[in-house]
Amino acid sequence: MRGWTADDIPGLSGRRAIVTGANSGIGYHTALQLARHGASVVLACRSAERGQAAFDRMRKAAPGADIALGALDLADLSSVRTFAARHGDGPLDVLVNNAGVMALPRRSTADGFEMQFGTNHLGHFALTGLLAPALRAASARVVTVTSGFAWSGRLDFDDLQGERRYRKWSAYAQAKLANLVFAKELDRRVPELTSVAAHPGFAATNLQQAGPKMQGNTFMDRAAGIGNALMAQSAAAGALPSLYAATADVEGGACYGPRLLQYRGAPVKVATPPQAGRPGLGERLWDVSETLTGVTFAPAPA
Repeated sequence: MRGWTADDIPGLSGRRAIVTGANSGIGYHTALQLARHGASVVLACRSAERGQAAFDRMRKAAPGADIALGALDLADLSSVRTFAARHGDGPLDVLVNNAGVMALPRRSTADGFEMQFGTNHLGHFALTGLLAPALRAASARVVTVTSGFAWSGRLDFDDLQGERRYRKWSAYAQAKLANLVFAKELDRRVPELTSVAAHPGFAATNLQQAGPKMQGNTFMDRAAGIGNALMAQSAAAGALPSLYAATADVEGGACYGPRLLQYRGAPVKVATPPQAGRPGLGERLWDVSETLTGVTFAPAPA
């Protein structure tokens, strides 16, 4: 039976969307397809150079697309605030919290957070909170990209920043579990929105090679590239769960990923780690995230 593809995306004319990390990988293909189907899309990118290259590439791929480039560094809360102030006017129909970093040597964000938790979770938490009025105005869809690594994740509230002990893959798994917990808790707390999670399975992007490059590990860099070439599905295929989550008829708080062992294939609703849906865990992460970022979700207008 034919699975869901980008051809099944409905017309999105008049809709406004923001995709973080849209300069490459699944973020690029998510933004491209939303734009191809009529949405007005902001490509939220950290690097001005790579963002402009993606913008130019998208212009050629979809000449009539309504796209704009926005500067956003999720590892710097001042950048998040500036971006939200600039792009938070008027209703916002779709927010795809896609950008992320993976298995890096320990680094700190501009605000002193561990880079993976700070970028993947806290940056997106703050962005979503600051854009909440615009999202509420459109009864929006919020998609937060997680990973299969969430299954091995644990939220260590005694050492969220990895100051006592840091292991790069454990930190990544923690950040991806946080993405999933946040998506579910957002759906519980803000009924005006539909919040869902998505994950790409094993998709060939530059994410797998970023860590080895930062460490100067040529062998692991090449190994990751070979692994992508031999085993991964394309970035375009990896974007399908995000696109399904953003545009199809979905269940709030659910997660969507590849149907074949959550590894590859057409997007479907997939199982999530049992701890991800525990309200107590979501409440605790929410409270900690508000404290760390200084961002609270303003209540809906009376």
